[in-house]
Amino acid sequence: MDPRIERLAQVLVNYSLQAEPGELVAFQGTPLATPLVLALTRELLAAGAYPMPLVSIPGVDELALKHGNDDQLQYISPVQRAAIEDAGSMLSIISETNTRRLTGVDPARQRFVAEARRELTQTMLERSAAGELDWCVTLFPTEAHAQDADMSLSDFADFVYRACHVDDPDEDPVAYWQGVSAEQQRLIDWLSDKQEVEVTGPGTDLRLSIAGRAWMNADGRKNFPDGEIFTAPVEDSVEGTIRYSFPAITGGREVEDVRLTFEQGRVVKATAARNEDFLQQMLEADEGARRIGEFAIGTNYGIDRFTRNILFDEKIGGTIHIALGAGYPETGSTNESAIHWDMICDLRSEGRVTVDGEPFLVDGKIVV
Repeated sequence: MDPRIERLAQVLVNYSLQAEPGELVAFQGTPLATPLVLALTRELLAAGAYPMPLVSIPGVDELALKHGNDDQLQYISPVQRAAIEDAGSMLSIISETNTRRLTGVDPARQRFVAEARRELTQTMLERSAAGELDWCVTLFPTEAHAQDADMSLSDFADFVYRACHVDDPDEDPVAYWQGVSAEQQRLIDWLSDKQEVEVTGPGTDLRLSIAGRAWMNADGRKNFPDGEIFTAPVEDSVEGTIRYSFPAITGGREVEDVRLTFEQGRVVKATAARNEDFLQQMLEADEGARRIGEFAIGTNYGIDRFTRNILFDEKIGGTIHIALGAGYPETGSTNESAIHWDMICDLRSEGRVTVDGEPFLVDGKIVV
């Protein structure tokens, strides 16, 4: 087995999830992620935890969306429910065979499924906020993800393991991520008593309030790799426009050149150069889908290229991302929605984030 996979499993179990003896740990990936699933099982057994591996067969979701009736689409299996309601930890392993397999699916049916799972999504967020559920998302390199990133599989694997800091046997990855945590905490301490954020850049002039909201330190516990700080704006405070310079990708759809206009915290105008119909369908999921649940700043300057995978792209140092839909209760967000859609705005050229009148990010560089 690739020793980088073994080191990745060790960090995920012992640092990200901090698995404990007797804890039920659910983890899910496609068969392509088998090497990581085996390594995780070995590490979890050594930690005294109870591994609960779940296999996601590529194409099953496509068949259900295309041929299932309403009752079938709304059905939530006991296994899915148990993973969210009973597990102490949950790990999702992104490991697609075809990231575009849902392109031919009716967006309204995707929205219908998201609405049916809203209760489970909210349960997960609430259990996480209460400290009852640890969860993490990671990625196992596959040909599909390498193709999206315009890289060979071997080059993409090198990129992934380098971004995770598990590629060098002489480096302690846990110590590295602890250092990331300390530096991001410095930024959070600076932001903790601030009131208002202004974001400006090409096609972007946005203002929002963060008064009374908590900032979270994304240091490898919830995502791996990681590198961001995030909060939630006051729900009715967002005003202005934003242009997302990178494609917004979710549910197997790529929506290009998204431009949103907000009034009193709500999207009142939305356009896109491609797949605008899908964007409009997602905005109609529920009332919360038109409001912002997350405002985040990417701090990982080791991720310097767009890969069409949100796990990496939202961490790019010098970018921000703003998620439409459900917010994280631990930030103070009260926004509930069936969706949580991260969209990335690149501020590395002619971009600025100003906080209470003081520059925080200028042309992609953090200046505090």
